[in-house]
Amino acid sequence: MSEIHIETLGCRLNQIESEATARFFTDDDFSVGMEGLTSSSETNNQILIGIINTCTVTQKAEQKARRLIRLMLKKYPQALIIVTGCYAQISAKEIEAIDPRICAIGGQMKSRLSAIPSLLNDFKNKNKWNAVDFAEVIKNNVTSQPQVKPGFPEDSFKLSASSFLSHSRASLKIQDGCNNNCAFCAIHIARGHSVSLDVQSAIDRVRELEEKGHDEVVLTSVNIGQYKAQYKGEYYNFTELLALLLANTKKIHFRISSLYPDVVDEKFCRVISDERVQPHFHISVQSGSSKILEAMNRPYSAKSVLDACNRLKKAKKNPFLACDIITGFPGETDEDFEQTMKLCNECDFAWVHAFPYSERPGTAAAVMKNKVPQSVSGERAKRITEWAVAQKIKYVESFIDTEHEAVLETVKRPLALAAGGKSGRIIYHAVTDNFIHCEIISENQMPANQMVKIKITGVLSERIKKGGDIEAAAMFI
Repeated sequence: MSEIHIETLGCRLNQIESEATARFFTDDDFSVGMEGLTSSSETNNQILIGIINTCTVTQKAEQKARRLIRLMLKKYPQALIIVTGCYAQISAKEIEAIDPRICAIGGQMKSRLSAIPSLLNDFKNKNKWNAVDFAEVIKNNVTSQPQVKPGFPEDSFKLSASSFLSHSRASLKIQDGCNNNCAFCAIHIARGHSVSLDVQSAIDRVRELEEKGHDEVVLTSVNIGQYKAQYKGEYYNFTELLALLLANTKKIHFRISSLYPDVVDEKFCRVISDERVQPHFHISVQSGSSKILEAMNRPYSAKSVLDACNRLKKAKKNPFLACDIITGFPGETDEDFEQTMKLCNECDFAWVHAFPYSERPGTAAAVMKNKVPQSVSGERAKRITEWAVAQKIKYVESFIDTEHEAVLETVKRPLALAAGGKSGRIIYHAVTDNFIHCEIISENQMPANQMVKIKITGVLSERIKKGGDIEAAAMFI
């Protein structure tokens, strides 16, 4: 029975940090659960601490966090609920006002979660369990201490894991925070200024993952283009770091989580031409209108986005290109939106994550005029998403009957016979080099987190249309 439960909302950085937090507790002999909590979950009086790692990128993200906080309070009536992450950084007082059993630890102090297991052990040995009393212990010993360097994440890379409880594919955070001041974004407020993992630590951690049998690592960040760290007396950017990681490892593959178009220069493309860099890139775009990009305070133009995509296609054969688009940013006209649609078509993205503009307090866009009605921004996001669904189906179809290396991400369940017996066949979830999520049904017993050879046999169009995470059928070869 788990004593600690962790829920994660938002980006892959949060996922990594939650995995590391789980390890702090398991290393101190606490049992940890990370399966999703739902309204149908049973009430559990054994949970001592529930941790929610939150996001603040949109109003919806904050609403989702508040719903989860209230659900956790209900389902875990004896637990202290610790809320951390970006939402907790911005709205700690508002969160703690929900209930006395809540303690907020801002995202920039998230590394202090590492102190809680020993505090919990000490408290349990000396006191009868009471969540409100333990909240006071945390406030006195953890959150009341001032930040060493205000505005910068503390020990940002302490929350790093070499083994993973809820995710099979390994990830490594190499950069945190952001020095940009984009008009719509509160992440630079929540995560602080840019900091980078030192080069030697990055090399050592990737080598450790390789030695532990990981065949792929996802390099994650807030803004990977702002990576800058010293190595042997010189400063290295992300491109130079990636080249070093390739040179200092033997077989592990690298996937890049997200990048700005300005990172994609000729030197970057030479480095990623290595077969161990996966042909999958997520470009931070936001709009196809240079006028809107300027209003957003983005450091690139629509043309530079197209140029970056063309360079990536030259460097890697038919890569999976994806992007983010915000619809309905203040001042966005029908013409601006059509320019966005035009850019998406010209770049031939395999997927677009489109969402309506969400006003964030404290940002420049929050006080801009010419607001776009929510009905209009919602309709624009819907139109792009419908286009993106067709694009993904087309992309997957183009790979039917092709062979790929894929990381076996999860072993789902045995298939059951109608009479209730097991057929011996197992459902697997694998992610190909070019980021196609495949379902494989096989009698072969295969452990998760290894590279396998597969053949894509079909596109699962209806699942894609419904927003499912499985896009293709495949078989082991």
